[in-house]
Amino acid sequence: MEQKKEAECKEASRKEGVVIESLRNAVFKVRLDGEDNEILAHLAGKLRLHHIKILPGDRVVVEQSSYDSSRGRIVYRL
Repeated sequence: MEQKKEAECKEASRKEGVVIESLRNAVFKVRLDGEDNEILAHLAGKLRLHHIKILPGDRVVVEQSSYDSSRGRIVYRL
């Protein structure tokens, strides 16, 4: 029960962006909309499981970590 309460407190913010560069090990550089900064984002488990391909130029939804704002997880390809 305690772990579930902690997980609810640590919410990740979802933002849209564009993939700029594909790096190795399913890691991508993503430029967020409305912001000038770039973050490193890895592919979420469901996208890996279903073999969803991400290419530079694709629009994606990224969950940005509340602990490290320079990293995130790609959860959806638009």
